[in-house]
Amino acid sequence: MAQRAVNLSDDQRFALMKLRRNCVDCKKPHHDDFFYLRWLLARDFDVEAAEKMLRDSLKWREEWQVDSLVSWKAPESVVNYYPSGLTGYDKEGAPVVVIPFAGLDMWGMLHTIRRSDFIRMTLQKIEYFMMLCEEQTKKHGQQASKVNLIIDMENFNIRQYTWRPAGEIIVMLVQMYEANYPEVLKTCFIVNAPKIFAFAFSIIKKFMKEYTLRKIQIYKNDPEKWQPLLLKVIDADQLPKHYGGTMVDPDGNPKCPSKVNPGGTIPKSLYYKKPDKSATQEKFTKVVVKKGDKIQIPFIATDEGSFLTWEFRTEGHDIRFGITCADVDGNESVAVPLQRITCFPASETGEIACQSPATYTVTFDNSYSFLRNKTLHYSVFMKSPENNVEVNGPQDISENIKSISLSET
Repeated sequence: MAQRAVNLSDDQRFALMKLRRNCVDCKKPHHDDFFYLRWLLARDFDVEAAEKMLRDSLKWREEWQVDSLVSWKAPESVVNYYPSGLTGYDKEGAPVVVIPFAGLDMWGMLHTIRRSDFIRMTLQKIEYFMMLCEEQTKKHGQQASKVNLIIDMENFNIRQYTWRPAGEIIVMLVQMYEANYPEVLKTCFIVNAPKIFAFAFSIIKKFMKEYTLRKIQIYKNDPEKWQPLLLKVIDADQLPKHYGGTMVDPDGNPKCPSKVNPGGTIPKSLYYKKPDKSATQEKFTKVVVKKGDKIQIPFIATDEGSFLTWEFRTEGHDIRFGITCADVDGNESVAVPLQRITCFPASETGEIACQSPATYTVTFDNSYSFLRNKTLHYSVFMKSPENNVEVNGPQDISENIKSISLSET
């Protein structure tokens, strides 16, 4: 069956047969050749790697009870504040989903419901769209088996994603998607992207696979450029007028909020508790910097007058420390020269004033050591000038997400 959908070489057909045979013990009714091909494509037809990825995903589905999410009731208080919606189908029958990203109030979400419930809400939507793909595939064939995504970045404000819990959960969701939903994205159009979006995407894309990045197209706030591209793959009557189509709500609204939930700011009256000040207090993260390796942590300065503050120590031996700065045009400069620091038993502390907008990358470097790993305790945060608020970087999250590695080769 799969051979009729894609042009497989003899080696690829053999890999498909081998994976199908290896996974007979965990086979489900919907595990056909196309299903197995998704995992093989994600691992470049490495059967062993594809099998591991599939088995890990099946275990993850059990842990999160994903198969029962269809009947799970999301908290009613925030259902109306989750921005997304199905507008129709493309010219090949694949679902078209619009996400007005600026309508996602992460601060409000995480003070109204549990983090795990927000993740379940997101997974529930993914599973629903996957179900639609399965139904459309029966009608239109494999060309309808993937989702078209339009992410509208109009009015996007990066500031809430410099709050540690918000950055943490976005990275977690990206990693969950990459590990458990290979080859389900047809095309992702990111439209109305402001210049500052490049900073956020430069961080998130580090957690994305190349086969996902190839499907992402990013456009500035220039509808005359990207609307015709949408209409090449989506008929006008399947697309809101705001995005170049002809669809409008009964009241004439071109964004079609009856189909695409715009989200919005969650009222504080729905918060289950007052904002937890401990979420922004200084907290040390412990990590092992392996011999010959380093870790790099990016922080985004969005406000003029912000300060980047640090304190760190090792459990014996020195470590290199330095900070670089990249401005909005990508020009990089040295903010703190990379040098070896003796930071035991006393901690090394410091602070620098930041220009904005800019990305500051903190580096802890152990690449010069060929014998010793270094156990590092660090606290690094961006301090906003407004009320002297401390905002942790979105990658300072290894403590709570075991699957995220801070080290880079």
